[in-house]
Amino acid sequence: MSPRARDLGIEIGELEPGPLNALTDVAGIRVGHATIVRGEDVRTGVTVVVPDSLPCFAAPFRLNGNGEMTGLEWVRESGLLTTPIGITNTFSVGVVRDAIVESQVRATRDRWHLPVVAETFDGVLNDIAGMHVQRDHVFEAIETADAGPVVEGNVGGGTGMICHGFKGGIGTASRIAGDYTVGVLVQANHGARSRLRIEGVAVGRELGADRIPLPPREDAGSGSIIVIVATTAPLTPDQCERLAVRAALGIGRTGGAGEDSSGDLILAFATGNNGLDGTDVFSIRRLPGRQLNPLFYAVIEATEEAIVNAMLAAETMTGRGGTVHRLDPDLLVEVMSR
Repeated sequence: MSPRARDLGIEIGELEPGPLNALTDVAGIRVGHATIVRGEDVRTGVTVVVPDSLPCFAAPFRLNGNGEMTGLEWVRESGLLTTPIGITNTFSVGVVRDAIVESQVRATRDRWHLPVVAETFDGVLNDIAGMHVQRDHVFEAIETADAGPVVEGNVGGGTGMICHGFKGGIGTASRIAGDYTVGVLVQANHGARSRLRIEGVAVGRELGADRIPLPPREDAGSGSIIVIVATTAPLTPDQCERLAVRAALGIGRTGGAGEDSSGDLILAFATGNNGLDGTDVFSIRRLPGRQLNPLFYAVIEATEEAIVNAMLAAETMTGRGGTVHRLDPDLLVEVMSR
């Protein structure tokens, strides 16, 4: 089993993680994957985030918009997340969206659904034009979604992804902020090797091509990252947006800059208010502004650590375009120690 950042003594930030150090530390959230690896050039999949209590208040943030996350106009209009979230490759957004609709119709018998589905591009390692993600893969991810530890690295939507010139993929982390928990899950497929920093250490400069080979196509800064943020705090949609904005600072701390060719999209949702689907007038809770600061710190730290965990969990992979090497944990510890 690959080590995570904390297993290597790398403790990012000041706040403590939750018991699982994962998005699933936010009670009532399940994560599932379907991973597709076939032959020499199929390296893809789908990941789903399933909140058990929907709808909940939510809001997105766009750091750079060369990417896709469906359903956001309704999230902005209503302030609500109403379906599970799918994350996959760029060309499979449509099939994942349709399959989530079908799954929701089966489960709720409601005829109206507008799912949130996000993507990053895995075409370096994967035959992306082959459209290998199918509806049954989405059903598999939903049916196997679990509230326990989250599998990271080369799984689900992250199977064929590249991060800061290393093998990337799915990563997760969490933080306890007073009475509340903040959890983050990323699909990391972004960043330039030379810019990578971990806890302020210029790791990327130290681990150049002479120590760990660069990917077959090194277009520095190209690619994308999807960040899903959840919290138990009673936030309203405007406060969810403020939380989503701060996740971008976590991307920046690791060296991501929202480059022109990158799709850096964030969605934050809060489970601290219930009964939002009723037909009668209802009351909601809302944190005072100053009580948001610990949540801001939490999401920054958890986003940075989730990105690092994605790279550490990923294994070296050979696919359609060649070989992408992992971030070697021993070399990382050497650099961090120095």
